[in-house]
Amino acid sequence: MNGRMSPKNINDQQEHSESLWKPQVPKWAIIAIAVTAGVILLACILCIVIKCCCKKKKQKKKDKISLLGINGSTTTNFVQPDVDDLDAGLTERRGKLQYSLEYDFRTQELTVGVKQASQLIAMDSGGTSDPYVVTYLTTNLKKKYETKVQHKTLNPIFKEYYTFHIPQSDVSDAAVVMKVYDFNRFMKHDIIGEVRIPLKSIDLNHVIEEWRELDQAVKDEQERLGDICFSLRYVPATSKMTVIILEAKNLKPMDTDGLSDPYVKIQLILNKKKWKKKKTTVKKNTLSPYYNETFTFEVPFEQIQNVVMVISVWDHDKVSKNEAIGKLFLGCKATGNQLQHWSDMLANPRRPIAQWHTLQPADEVDNAVGIKTRFKIP
Repeated sequence: MNGRMSPKNINDQQEHSESLWKPQVPKWAIIAIAVTAGVILLACILCIVIKCCCKKKKQKKKDKISLLGINGSTTTNFVQPDVDDLDAGLTERRGKLQYSLEYDFRTQELTVGVKQASQLIAMDSGGTSDPYVVTYLTTNLKKKYETKVQHKTLNPIFKEYYTFHIPQSDVSDAAVVMKVYDFNRFMKHDIIGEVRIPLKSIDLNHVIEEWRELDQAVKDEQERLGDICFSLRYVPATSKMTVIILEAKNLKPMDTDGLSDPYVKIQLILNKKKWKKKKTTVKKNTLSPYYNETFTFEVPFEQIQNVVMVISVWDHDKVSKNEAIGKLFLGCKATGNQLQHWSDMLANPRRPIAQWHTLQPADEVDNAVGIKTRFKIP
């Protein structure tokens, strides 16, 4: 052979050497690798799906919010209108009123000027209104002023002034109300709107003159009668009930000068019949009288459950009949603060219990108590 290898032997030797270097991979490893790759691929697909879904949700939320800012004439405005459009529909412009306020600290008088109104809403079928203004203080609903009616106009000029007597101590509790009405000769007058100014919110050291938008009128407030503070004390062992009338405040004015001459009457009712009564002294020309007067009644313990106490504030008048400003009653048949005060008195014998109460209309209290007269009136 001359030391040479044939081509066939050379090829066989190369294949043998390649077979020695080629790694031997078992079948189970191949299967494991395939399974792992499949799991990884499945996980990747799942992550992609979740991410896409989240993007869609976020996009929907953004689209919904973005509709609020669209002011164009697209159909989205019919689905979800702009917030400004909603506010404009809820707050209808009723017009505006020009007024003035001036308080005289020396005479304790408030002068209210109703100047003019502008851009009032039309209440009549002809596109106009017949406006007039009613002015009053919330602390004295009995005294109200009306301007002259200005016919067929939405921009009336009044230039009318009214004076209210109000003590400086009551200013913080009062508000000026100016209600604009549309006059109708044969039907109930329609209210256009109102301006309400709490006096504690303005500086009365200066004359105020300004325009203000009319608001929707609130329901007429119940006439304020005032508040009274007194203490109760009951001693079962001696059957003594002690009543101390301390003070009252913000009473309803009964005289033409805006004041009253108040006194307090204490009345015990037994089985719906008048039993015992006492009264305080009269305090002249005041709406916030101070008494600190003590009264004692003998009430047997066996009758305490059947007794009703009526506290009433009256305006003394030398010429005409005294008028009741307001009343309230206490007892086991009372309710609210009055029942609580009565219960506290019984639960704390020999201890005076003081509390403030709001006066109520006299006829309502009389009906609730069901007072019967001693004698039949023909």
